[in-house]
Amino acid sequence: MDLSTVQIPVERVAHSKRSEVDFNHLPFGKVVTDHMFICTFRDGSWQDPRVVPYQPISLDPSAKVFHYGQTIFEGMKAYKDTEGKVWLFRPEDNQRRLNISAKRLAIPEVPKEIFMEGLKTLLKTDQDWIPTAPGSSLYIRPFVFASGKGFHASPADEYTFIIACSPSGPYFSGKVSVRIEETYSRAADGGVGFAKAGGNYAGQFYPTQLAMADGFQQVVWTDDHHHEFIEEAGAMNIFVRIGNTLLTSPTSDRILDGVTRKSILQLAEDEGIPTEVRKIRVRELVEASQNGTLKELFGAGTAAVVSPISSFGYQGKRYELPDLENSYASQFRKRITDIQYNRAKDPFGWRFPVE
Repeated sequence: MDLSTVQIPVERVAHSKRSEVDFNHLPFGKVVTDHMFICTFRDGSWQDPRVVPYQPISLDPSAKVFHYGQTIFEGMKAYKDTEGKVWLFRPEDNQRRLNISAKRLAIPEVPKEIFMEGLKTLLKTDQDWIPTAPGSSLYIRPFVFASGKGFHASPADEYTFIIACSPSGPYFSGKVSVRIEETYSRAADGGVGFAKAGGNYAGQFYPTQLAMADGFQQVVWTDDHHHEFIEEAGAMNIFVRIGNTLLTSPTSDRILDGVTRKSILQLAEDEGIPTEVRKIRVRELVEASQNGTLKELFGAGTAAVVSPISSFGYQGKRYELPDLENSYASQFRKRITDIQYNRAKDPFGWRFPVE
């Protein structure tokens, strides 16, 4: 395939189901659009990229995704401004990160031309599905999985790359309460915590269920050695404000290099907010809460953008966060979403037109 001139054929649905959807009441990730992009890796190359009607996937029971977990994904959004133009937010960062994940899981990397052209063709095909209600967007899920057959414990010889979309309302509403994890670990040194691998998230569900049973909405993950340092908040990067300084953990084998995380750090620098990228001890959080210098905790990720944390639990005690009128979380959320929805200037070149 000549990747310099990727052509994406489109097979359109006979009848759109868009009229059946209530765009004023969209649950997150439940509704899917009419079409999806699909491409297959076989015989040593990615081939047959196309947009087709959204449909079930037929797989052999011995498909290696079921047995050895070779599956990765990304999370992105498309936005429509008041003039009807469609925008993406830093999509090339997602494309690069997908391939970082692919390399770690011995999955063939997806060429940039296939990723970007497939994404743009799909969005132009389903652009009427991009919602315009406040806080709504089109959630985009690119993912790759081992569709090759065989029970032998080895990488597959065939893979499938799909991009599917879901018009969605806001991911979170209001603040959340979190518990700092002291028993379970999300990831370990030398592992795949930095990759968006499906198994990373499967392993989070049980500890999160335990936290929810105790009245929390999410878990703050800590290091796998001594549970001494905070690392992520649920499926998001975590930020801490002590005094006027913004702190976040450095990326590593265990921590995802989040697109929203990078954007917040750039915005903080742009606004002159002092920042520190370093390890953050749980004890430092507790002491800052006790002496009144802990001002904010919030998660950052594609789905929620910014998710403020109202309290955290640790060793059986709950610590409340103050309710600030002009929080960093609200400032960052507004600046990012104003760029995403083309409501403000984009001095960083993050906004990407779908034309």
